[in-house]
Amino acid sequence: MGVPIASATWRLAGRVKELEAFRQVWGRQQCQVVVIAGPAGVGKSRLAEECLARLIADGWKGARATATKAAATVPLGAIAHLIPRGVDLSDPVDGFTRVADVLADRHRKHQRVVLIDDLHLLDGTSAVLIRQLLDAGVVRLLGTMRAGEALGEAVRALTVGGGAHRIDLVPFDEEQVQQVLQAALGLPIGRRTLHAVHTASGGNALYLRELVYGALAAGALTSDGELWEISEGSLHSTPKLTELISARLASAEPAAREVLEVLALCEPLSLADAAELAPSSMLIVLEDSGLIRVHQDRRRTILTLGHPLYGEWLRAKLSTLRRRQLLLAQSERTSAYGARRREDALHLAAWRLAATGTADPYLLIQAATLARHAHDNDMVVTLLQALPEEFHTFATRLQLAEALWEVGDPERAHIILRSSDSPAESEHERLTVMFMICMNRFLGANRADQALAAVDKARPRVHSDAGRRALDVTEGWIRSVSGELLKGSALLEQLEPEVEQAAEPTIWTMAAAIKTFVLAAVGRAEEGVVWSEHSYATHLRLDQEMLMPHPSAQFSSMIMALAEAGHLNRARAVGERAYTDMIAARQPFAIAYLAFYLGRLEYMAGHLPAARRWYAEALRLASEAHHAALQQLALSGLAATAATLGDLATAERAEADAAVSQKLGFLAGEERLGEAWLKVAQGNIRQAVEVIDQAVTNAHASGHIASEMLLLVDLARLGHAQRVASRLAALANQSQGTLALARARFVSALATNDPRELSVSSSELEAIGAYLLAAEAAAQAANVHHQRGDQRRATASTNESARLASHCGGARTPLLAAPEAVTKLTRREREISLLAAAGYPSKNIAENLHLSVRTVDNHLQHAYTKLGVTTRQELASTLGVKSKHKNWTENTTI
Repeated sequence: MGVPIASATWRLAGRVKELEAFRQVWGRQQCQVVVIAGPAGVGKSRLAEECLARLIADGWKGARATATKAAATVPLGAIAHLIPRGVDLSDPVDGFTRVADVLADRHRKHQRVVLIDDLHLLDGTSAVLIRQLLDAGVVRLLGTMRAGEALGEAVRALTVGGGAHRIDLVPFDEEQVQQVLQAALGLPIGRRTLHAVHTASGGNALYLRELVYGALAAGALTSDGELWEISEGSLHSTPKLTELISARLASAEPAAREVLEVLALCEPLSLADAAELAPSSMLIVLEDSGLIRVHQDRRRTILTLGHPLYGEWLRAKLSTLRRRQLLLAQSERTSAYGARRREDALHLAAWRLAATGTADPYLLIQAATLARHAHDNDMVVTLLQALPEEFHTFATRLQLAEALWEVGDPERAHIILRSSDSPAESEHERLTVMFMICMNRFLGANRADQALAAVDKARPRVHSDAGRRALDVTEGWIRSVSGELLKGSALLEQLEPEVEQAAEPTIWTMAAAIKTFVLAAVGRAEEGVVWSEHSYATHLRLDQEMLMPHPSAQFSSMIMALAEAGHLNRARAVGERAYTDMIAARQPFAIAYLAFYLGRLEYMAGHLPAARRWYAEALRLASEAHHAALQQLALSGLAATAATLGDLATAERAEADAAVSQKLGFLAGEERLGEAWLKVAQGNIRQAVEVIDQAVTNAHASGHIASEMLLLVDLARLGHAQRVASRLAALANQSQGTLALARARFVSALATNDPRELSVSSSELEAIGAYLLAAEAAAQAANVHHQRGDQRRATASTNESARLASHCGGARTPLLAAPEAVTKLTRREREISLLAAAGYPSKNIAENLHLSVRTVDNHLQHAYTKLGVTTRQELASTLGVKSKHKNWTENTTI
């Protein structure tokens, strides 16, 4: 997998724009100097080395030098090794001219480039010589320079003027960090890990590398073969990283140390508090040196540390008593101001709890309420677990149970909820406990029966009409996502259009999210999109009342509705944004579902590598949250994508795990996609069709129109378009959105084998963003043109299919397999040939298809003759099949 070692140089990644900018400016005739500038550790030297390597590959003669503080004390100290031997420099004017003459290539066969690292440290004499060589046209200069450093006059002269160009580097964003780490590690990293390492490193390339080395060395960064993930809270330093940060912080005066230590424990810090610790002149020095940052927050000026890792290093250096002293002192300062800001109660409780292990009970309760509002469930658990038992109330116990569920501890939450059920006095309290028990038992423990039992138990104690509707819609969303869509959707029809009419707002928000899914699942996707926008806006407004879960959880169902309506690109943008928000908000259940929906979206779009990553992410998150039912769907999706990408080993492992996993009934029929496409990849089309036929029956019986349409399209792709075209057309006519109609047109075109309709269908599907289906439609058009002898159109359609398939990451499907070869075979010949190409012996094929071995061999011989091949390896190559079985050899004919 390409795991790096500490001494390795990582392959340059994430700097495509900067490399292109360098190429453009260097190509200008008047260009003499290119300076790559940026803060320390941002990757200036690495980018410069890459630029130099590319120039040398293009025929330039390259030389390197590094300027240092030590070399700056000696004239020409940095570049002495570049001066030709025998040149007398006792007379600098004559000597410098002589250097230029010696270095000049009279025949102009090679141009010269000099790379000088840390150009800002170059001594003045070296700078003057370089300037003279530039003016003589002998060399060009490629340099790196730390941003913000003072420059000597001679060095500054190198970096200004029409022939000088500057490329400014900034720290990596998350997408660039993903590119860098995938290039280094060989596999993608999980989005939660990506967020963690980007936040910790601040996008600094040097810090990033050391954090990854530290995590690898500690065994905290591990791969499951699909993604790299780091254990939460397990970022580890390295000696080099510790040395770098130590040297950076050592530049602060001893008197400024207390400001940095308080920031490490209590940031952000107001300017007023910081001014009590150090004079303004010292704070200015800290800001100028980059050790602190100053921000304006409305009318407040606040300070934070210059980099997240500074806090880690400073906290590690604090003794217990020193930590206690600083925390209590900051508590006193905040209390002296009257703790008038809303967040002050949370800070005071957290600081005092960290300092002494205790805090005022009423302050703990107030702080827990604030933490709940911020969706900081770990903090809620910490604060309420510190609350003495005699101060706990019905409300605090529910808050603790809710937070435990959110952080993935459903069993402890259930214990608290069981004890809270009896004390519930009002109808509102009974509904709240009932809802939380349902969430905990259904989503936390995968027990729909226990969740429904909690609803039934509450019915005799709920008497208002609004309360009874709340019970019905709770039952409705549970049934809707556990295999009883028709019954559940009927109950959800009682959901009030506005939350103000509901008995319990939290029940409304959860039911509203599931209603979006239900509308999309029954073919009313456009209604689902409108409803999801309304429910999200309502949830966002009600978040002031601290509802669970996070408002971004509404986006999971919204993505499905957008996708089913044909708005694939919009769905992707919504999902990516929501995922980033939910990682920061630490919502494990909601994040797992969102990752799954994003995987399903990319699967529908045909972006199979992206789908595979999202399914793998959903699997990891669902596993950590102990959500077995979601694991099964993620495993099936992973198996389907891996199989279609030709990775049979991964597909077989995923499908084996999916087969023994608990099924939820959610998206009925789709849980068998992995099984079906694994059989396709193995060449067993007939069995794949049988699996999908059964899945279609299941989807139809449960009312999952969206799932039924997806599965019917797969049947058409496997050669049964004529059989399913009318059913799919009927479903499309009763469904909303462009995707349903585009799919129906695609299947109709496959059924009639009309090349014009296939081409039109391909264009429609591409416009929606369904690239794999679009590529298959173009490939089938090429097949028909080829059969009719129209080679010009066949070639055009083949090229169009290849262009569309380039978006799909190497997808292998029967419709994309060797168009000219496939069209020569009958359906039976094709079925037997695919099995044989996958490596199955004739005897096994005969048993599988209920034929005689002789019949199988006869069909194979006919296929060999038509395709002009003589061995099964040639057959596999011609059909584009990756064989798993190695029980045949190059000489095996039949």
